Amino acid sequence: MILAVDVGNTHTVLGLFDEGGLHGHWRVSSNPALTADELRVKLAALLASDGHTLGEVDHVIVSSVVPRLTGAYEEIAESVTGSSPMVVGPGLKTGMLIRYDNPHEVGADRIVNGLAAYEEFGGPVVVVDFGTATTIDVIDAEGAYLGGAIAPGVETSAEALFAKAARLSKVDLEAPPKVIGTNTRASVQAGLVLGEAVMIDGLVRRVWDELGTETPVVATGGLAPSMARLCETISAVDPDLTLKGLMAVYRTNA
Repeated sequence: MILAVDVGNTHTVLGLFDEGGLHGHWRVSSNPALTADELRVKLAALLASDGHTLGEVDHVIVSSVVPRLTGAYEEIAESVTGSSPMVVGPGLKTGMLIRYDNPHEVGADRIVNGLAAYEEFGGPVVVVDFGTATTIDVIDAEGAYLGGAIAPGVETSAEALFAKAARLSKVDLEAPPKVIGTNTRASVQAGLVLGEAVMIDGLVRRVWDELGTETPVVATGGLAPSMARLCETISAVDPDLTLKGLMAVYRTNA
């Protein structure tokens, strides 16, 4: 079996694949303070919760934006499989032409999201990833990565607001019934949650204007199911998009 690992700044998503597809997926906190041994124990427990063991893992592929955790997962892969994992980055073929000014600046997760979206929807296609940052990525009709936009994620914006505004208390990040909040809680929710949805719709429509056509828009990330319901431009939700993209990279290089 193949273990796909996507390490984000806040969460790490893991998926276990074989030729039949995805057999289990898990989302855990990304804690760079954990050692490789601690991560291995945690990983073994996750696999066991779905009836699998580390001994079933033959290969590992990793995309990561946290260098310390990249090294830890490399160490785990070598101890479990006897070989180094595939790590998405320079030197690893993705099969996607990158039209960014400096391709090395593009996060690995953005590339694998684009690969999976293009495989599923064709191009052009837009990906919205709701994570620590909310990213919008654009793939053209030929499957090339054009670029996109990066904004603070909903939770990141909320943390900054509550840290700086002494009189505002933390609220649940859920949509209020209306934009005109009649109490502080609802007003903050309107600004954070509904404001995020409006920002996404506005950016996507500007992307469509620049492309000269409307495209499918697929959302992924931890908050994708709840946020997509509030966005007028999002047409599909796929929480496993990044894992599918990692498997596309694995197939290209295997």
